[in-house]
Amino acid sequence: MIYVDIKKRIIELTKQINQANYDYHTLDQPKISDQSYDKLLKELVELENAYPEYQFEDSPTQKIGGVILSSFQKVKHQIPMMSLSNVFDENELRSFDERIKKVVSTFSYITELKIDGLAVSLLYEKGLFVRAATRGNGSIGEDVTHNVKTIKSLPLKLNEPIDIEVRGEIYMPHKSFKMLNEERLNEGETLFANPRNAAAGTIRQLDSKVVSKRNLDLFVYTIVNQSNYADTQEKALEYLSKLGFKVNSNYQKVFGIESLIETINQYDIIRKRLPYDTDGVVIKVNEFSLYEEIGFTAKFPKWATAYKFQAERVETILKDITFQVGRTGVITPVAELEPVLISGSMVARATLHNEDYIKHKDIRIHDTVLVHKAGEIIPEVIEVVLNKRTHQEPFVMIDKCPICQGEVVRKEGEADHYCVNPDCPGKSMYGLIHFSSRQAMDIDTLGEKIVETLHDLGYLNKISDIYHLKEYKEALKDLPGFGDKKIYTLLKAIEESKKQNFDRLIFGLGIKHVGSKVAKTLTKHYPTIDKLMHANLEDLQSIPEIGPMIAQSVVAYFKNESNLVLIHELINLGLNMNSEQEEVIDSPFTNKIIVLTGKLEHFSRDEVTELLEKYGAKVTSSVSSKTDLVIYGEEAGSKLTKANELKIKVMDEKAFKETIDGLH
Repeated sequence: MIYVDIKKRIIELTKQINQANYDYHTLDQPKISDQSYDKLLKELVELENAYPEYQFEDSPTQKIGGVILSSFQKVKHQIPMMSLSNVFDENELRSFDERIKKVVSTFSYITELKIDGLAVSLLYEKGLFVRAATRGNGSIGEDVTHNVKTIKSLPLKLNEPIDIEVRGEIYMPHKSFKMLNEERLNEGETLFANPRNAAAGTIRQLDSKVVSKRNLDLFVYTIVNQSNYADTQEKALEYLSKLGFKVNSNYQKVFGIESLIETINQYDIIRKRLPYDTDGVVIKVNEFSLYEEIGFTAKFPKWATAYKFQAERVETILKDITFQVGRTGVITPVAELEPVLISGSMVARATLHNEDYIKHKDIRIHDTVLVHKAGEIIPEVIEVVLNKRTHQEPFVMIDKCPICQGEVVRKEGEADHYCVNPDCPGKSMYGLIHFSSRQAMDIDTLGEKIVETLHDLGYLNKISDIYHLKEYKEALKDLPGFGDKKIYTLLKAIEESKKQNFDRLIFGLGIKHVGSKVAKTLTKHYPTIDKLMHANLEDLQSIPEIGPMIAQSVVAYFKNESNLVLIHELINLGLNMNSEQEEVIDSPFTNKIIVLTGKLEHFSRDEVTELLEKYGAKVTSSVSSKTDLVIYGEEAGSKLTKANELKIKVMDEKAFKETIDGLH
């Protein structure tokens, strides 16, 4: 009886949470609080973990992510994903209209905002989500099912049990884009230039948990073989909404070219207030019955086109080019502009990216330039107004750091320049700010402004100086705004930070390419500072989440003499240099390097990994001569083949389960 009740509760929770997702992400009309939602989801996760046989295909827990792929499989589109022709002004739009009127006389247009994202094809069987594929070259795309599953507005189960393939656009809302770039800035990673690039980069992540956290969204706009479901595009959009898909509400049926032009002009005003990027209007003949008659070219349908908006580009003077030094030493050129209003805000500075960008566009100090907001967010110089140029000198990249006057180098294969002075005050100041930040050591009241003040006064030059501030307690009282209470709070927070988790310390050190997630991974595999300091390149790269660039960066950091001096200073100051690890239970898996492959019936990949690590194993993603064991499920492929070739021991899921059961 209890099992019936549990199954009933799981079905009820699944229905409630899916409805809440639909209300919030599709209708934008939430009916329950975030706290209530989180409580329901937590209960469902716990029940599904305890009773995995009751995890249904439309369970909202599938949107949490957790699948890690080694690569993406190719998918052949049965009906090619065609692109559209473009028109850029009113004359070209009128020409498009005239070409259609030469073939058919009575028709209407449907206009839809063109979302600036990446196209995806979604397949459903009996109303259940089966597969998602990218456009690729139009004929062959990539299977991104596990990543698309994490999109909150995607229905895993339709309101009708039908077989259907639909197509849409995956995009990153401005809010998600801003949060992602702030996180990447904090972690010393390269920023995404615009939401479209961020969405494209996210959907090709091999770890679906990363995708889930980036909050992508989706609009569905067409049905493959649409005439089987409706007779016009307008009705097809209505039917998609009825099925439970998120359809962009900005679509409109119009008659005649004058109404079409007027509608497009209205869209150009509306789009600037939207929380996502659009780059035009898709214009289609509304009636499906006319498509065959109007016809196709080799590349495009003749019955549709895309009108491209002009990005708001504003002219101003580039007064100077200055340079910022990041905490990893990256030197970024910045355009200092005559302040100008762009997309509703005043802009006085804009990114110039790097030397190649400046030289390619031949940007010079005192030029008149055109500036826009990349993705409507980041100010960027896009073009020089050459007919207004007088006697400006060509740009020359600096060879001395603007902060310490140390040597500046450009590494082979990279576009960025770096200050190589490990003691550069510019790097050290940003390094201090990063170390103290909430995501790292979380030192309360030691914010950016205070770090700058104490750095300028000579109290803070390197990370270890933070822990010597107590020696200047009396001197700090003489500084403006530093009362007894503030100083007490600051020094107490500094002392408390010594107990911070080991992974936060590693993140706080500012090792290039080591963000907070990578730091957790490193300290999980190397639970003491001594083990991490002596990790070699090959061992680091055997960890699934650690690529060659990260591994090289970690090894290089711990080879640097000044970094080693800092580490030993921090050890002597009493900072936590160990991870609290669960006690490893001795087992046949202890100290073994194990690879998982194939589909498992009784466990998820994460569950198997967690179990193996609990029993002292090290789980890696690729088979090599160092691999001790390969555990495989159904449809195991090349990894199992390679294991057999190398005569590595293999174990099927049944044998693994029996071994685990015998350990309890």
